[in-house]
Amino acid sequence: MAGLRTYEVRTYGCQMNVHDSERLSGLLEGAGYVRAPKGADGADVVVFNTCAVRENADNRLYGNLGQLAPQKAARPGMQIAVGGCLAQKDRDTIVKRAPWVDVVFGTHNIGRLPVLLERARIAEEAQVEIAESLEAFPSTLPSRRESAYAAWVSVSVGCNNTCTFCIVPALRGKEEDRRPGDILAEVEALVAEGVVEITLLGQNVNAYGSGMGDREAFSKLLRATGQIEGLERVRFTSPHPRDFTDDVIAAMAETPNVMHQLHMPLQSGSDTVLKAMRRSYRQDRYLGIIEKVRAAMPDAAISTDIIVGFPGETEADFEQTMHVVREARFAQAFTFQYSKRPGTPAADMDGQIPKEVVQERYMRLSALQEEISWQENKTQIGRTLEVLVAEGEGRKDKATHRLSGRAPDSRLVHFEKPAGTDPRPGDMATVEITYAAPHHLLAERPALSVRRTRAGDAWEQRNAAPKAPAGVMLGLPTIGAPALSPVVESGCGLG
Repeated sequence: MAGLRTYEVRTYGCQMNVHDSERLSGLLEGAGYVRAPKGADGADVVVFNTCAVRENADNRLYGNLGQLAPQKAARPGMQIAVGGCLAQKDRDTIVKRAPWVDVVFGTHNIGRLPVLLERARIAEEAQVEIAESLEAFPSTLPSRRESAYAAWVSVSVGCNNTCTFCIVPALRGKEEDRRPGDILAEVEALVAEGVVEITLLGQNVNAYGSGMGDREAFSKLLRATGQIEGLERVRFTSPHPRDFTDDVIAAMAETPNVMHQLHMPLQSGSDTVLKAMRRSYRQDRYLGIIEKVRAAMPDAAISTDIIVGFPGETEADFEQTMHVVREARFAQAFTFQYSKRPGTPAADMDGQIPKEVVQERYMRLSALQEEISWQENKTQIGRTLEVLVAEGEGRKDKATHRLSGRAPDSRLVHFEKPAGTDPRPGDMATVEITYAAPHHLLAERPALSVRRTRAGDAWEQRNAAPKAPAGVMLGLPTIGAPALSPVVESGCGLG
């Protein structure tokens, strides 16, 4: 491998960024780069795929860039690239604040990264190229998938919503939908490679079809995935309550391989705050959706995103959020303290809440949700579940000699492997749940059975081949597979 240039991609933000990072890795490997070994002194090319949603995103980026400056000065030929939402937003300031950066590219032109790196190397000066509109759907670019058994598939990019707290639509543009045939062709190709679980991905995934004039396009897409032989699990993220219609609920309930798992962002339970957020639904509408989902799929696990301390939020408003949490009984909630983001209408609103008030409300909400999550998980005790064996989901698996994976509703399950078998990531293990904690389930007895799958074969084949250098793992947040990325955040404009 002497003479080969190595790379590392560092990912921050939402599922869309994770998907983009798999494409960035694929592009670089297609251009002849190899992934830097984990724990190595440093890569020849370091790519930051950034998020711009949280208030500290800038500080985190420039802090990391600052740490690399001495390393770059000591290593002639090393290159640093910055892409993603923060690059789209701060296109004119990144190189000024960090003049040792070689390439800045945006959310719409990730396919240009290898060319820009080569141009910067030859010209010996920074290359800044920010496209104002999408050049290619992420899923049409080459990919280095981190999972042999689970994959992302983009159905759309961009967002037509105007939520006052969110800067993502300004950075990723208006919604553009892929053709259904292109989506299904990609899914079929992934299944042929051994993938058994796919996650349909969009900034507002269930608005899919609005540009085609078909309000039922997303439910039709879900049903079409049910016709793909070998595809065992279908998920999607993230929907928006405004566009969540009865035909989608019916498609979820009636399509066997669409999982009974739903991530439905709430953001606030107060009608007053929802109006200020410019969220086009109210509490009754939201709870009505939850009621319909539970009526059609009593076993559905529902998760959500909630923002605490939005400008103008009163104690009464916050109590309305607590009320919705009690009524909805979420399996899991990603809760966030409101983060002022320059460039969003909410940043200039009156009534910014003192940090200590926001923190106190956040702690109360977290305690309530922790209690509910534990109660909901306890209802799983005694159930027999088929678990998709995962890689990297159980941080204590080596110490406990257990395996981990996801139940159909995406709950994390740790289990004992049966004697004489060695389940592979991608295989299916049937287990009986004997214990529940707030954030995971446990099968303390050996798995009842193990079903070997094509996905397990694909994982085995991948790991039996000569290994390219390993690097940062990427994946879904805790509401689904593939495996977790250490810096992925939910709620970052998705929904």
